[in-house]
Amino acid sequence: MTSTVLLNNVDHHDLRVIPGHGAAFGDNINQVRVFPTEFEELQREYPIFFRRDGEGALAAVALLGLDRDENLFLDEAGWQARYVPATQRRGPFRIGRPADGEPVIHVDLDHPRLSREEGLPLFLPHGGNAPSLEQAAGVLRIIHDGLAVLPAMFAAFEQAGLIEPVAVEIQLSDARRYTLPGLHAVSEERLAALDGQALARLHRDGFLRLAFLAAASLANVHRLIDLKNRRATA
Repeated sequence: MTSTVLLNNVDHHDLRVIPGHGAAFGDNINQVRVFPTEFEELQREYPIFFRRDGEGALAAVALLGLDRDENLFLDEAGWQARYVPATQRRGPFRIGRPADGEPVIHVDLDHPRLSREEGLPLFLPHGGNAPSLEQAAGVLRIIHDGLAVLPAMFAAFEQAGLIEPVAVEIQLSDARRYTLPGLHAVSEERLAALDGQALARLHRDGFLRLAFLAAASLANVHRLIDLKNRRATA
């Protein structure tokens, strides 16, 4: 029996959501799925890569760490970055897509962030949405709108020949070397070499800026290296 149900202020009037970030909430991961609707904020903090599934479909991910189950932005005080990806901020909430009508909010009643004793209330005493639920709804909109953009964005990037496999090899010391397989990225060289027609098409469709943001984000690999070295010497 599923624990994910439609959220409502009758059955769930006393539900609370526990804020903050930590391993107990599933934040100790080295990659997280991300969406075009958050690329501007993401590129200031994380490198944005792409992965292909078994059928060749692409997904965007932010790289958070180098080892398995490692988030270099996470410590005992929480998530140390100016922006936390929407997937990790949504907590127990999910987007429901009824056959006819607007998206609705579902909630995973078994999620470790949910409580009836601690945390922030989801509903006001008389039934309206509390700020914590409004915030969750905003995060879900980022994901919902991003999912709608993804197929066209990837199609435009591939038509322009911008996506290429990348070999991410990081040498921290003589004894520590990391090779991260299966990653793709927007090529800065190919982006710079686009002719006027290709640039105009990307700009017209709203994808040129996203390509530049994704390409610029790759400089954040150096930040990951710095964070990894700091953690090693702490």
